[in-house]
Amino acid sequence: MMLLNTDLHGHNIGKKMTCQEFIANLQGMNDGKDFPKGLLKALYNSIKNEKLEWAVDEEEKKKSHSDGTDEKDNGSQTKTVSRIGNSNNPFLDIPHDPNAAVYKTGFLARKSHADMDGKKTPRGKRGWKTFYAVLKGTVLYLQKDEYKPEKALSEEDLKNAVSVHHALASKATDYEKKPNVLKLKTADWRVLLFQAQSQEEMQTWINKINCVAAVFSAPPFPAAIGSQKKFSRPLLPATTTKLSQDEQLKSHEAKLKQISTELAEHRSYPPDKKLKGKEVDDYKLKDHYLEFEKNRYEIYVGLLKEGVKELLSGGENDAPGLKKSHSSPSLNQESPVSAKVKRNVSERKDYRPETPSIKQKVT
Repeated sequence: MMLLNTDLHGHNIGKKMTCQEFIANLQGMNDGKDFPKGLLKALYNSIKNEKLEWAVDEEEKKKSHSDGTDEKDNGSQTKTVSRIGNSNNPFLDIPHDPNAAVYKTGFLARKSHADMDGKKTPRGKRGWKTFYAVLKGTVLYLQKDEYKPEKALSEEDLKNAVSVHHALASKATDYEKKPNVLKLKTADWRVLLFQAQSQEEMQTWINKINCVAAVFSAPPFPAAIGSQKKFSRPLLPATTTKLSQDEQLKSHEAKLKQISTELAEHRSYPPDKKLKGKEVDDYKLKDHYLEFEKNRYEIYVGLLKEGVKELLSGGENDAPGLKKSHSSPSLNQESPVSAKVKRNVSERKDYRPETPSIKQKVT
């Protein structure tokens, strides 16, 4: 029912599953027999006409309402939320835990490179902006002011927050306009560029983000079963894993083995050279996805084997933080260049419409 609900009402689903296709998908699933068609038709129409909503525990709801408003000394109220997002799915919204551990802070300049599902970020929204970044729990908060534990987050801070669950940070080797730039690819395939103060600072951010993702990312849900043959990525829950570190390592290793096998099988059956259009694009998209996931799990497994707890709890060898500049959004100390710069062709590699070729991968 959950998968049917996702297929019929998911925001990124194309062709919807028909009733006959839904019945056909469940053939032989009732202890080797078929479910009554009348029952399946009624179930299909019910979910189609009314989207299933996630049940909320009454105690959790009361707690959410009680924690949702904080009183200030001057009598004004600041709204806070327990989850960040509007998907009506608690597994996909970003969990906001005020008591979560802080793993790193410092100034970063951010550039939106690609929006959700790898879609090209509109030109007017790609500019660099400076934030005070706080990696707290599995969320990277991007604030206008320096971090103060006793200060409640504003709605703007929550809006700019980025979940790092199932994310992968790496050096942006294909971006040459600015130094010390890292690339963060999120679970929903957004791509963000961050410029750090120094090479060491950039590497520390990469290590911390990947460590948090490796330790706390919950096992993925299976991909939704739909009528379309189009490739669909599995859902990656934003909830924190319940597994121990040893169990988490085994889970990542099993996933790495599965992805590696699937990638090898996928590449052993390339599309016919005569095929064009959607079939080829779908093949390339799946190839890109599997290559990225293989690389992500390889890094996760390597970090867990090295002992990420020491990396997360150890002291930072970072250079002193920059003082926030109100005159320029860039962290570069050089004078801004007024001349027009030719657009870096490599910036387009992570956009969904331009699926990377099989020979050249971008992660």
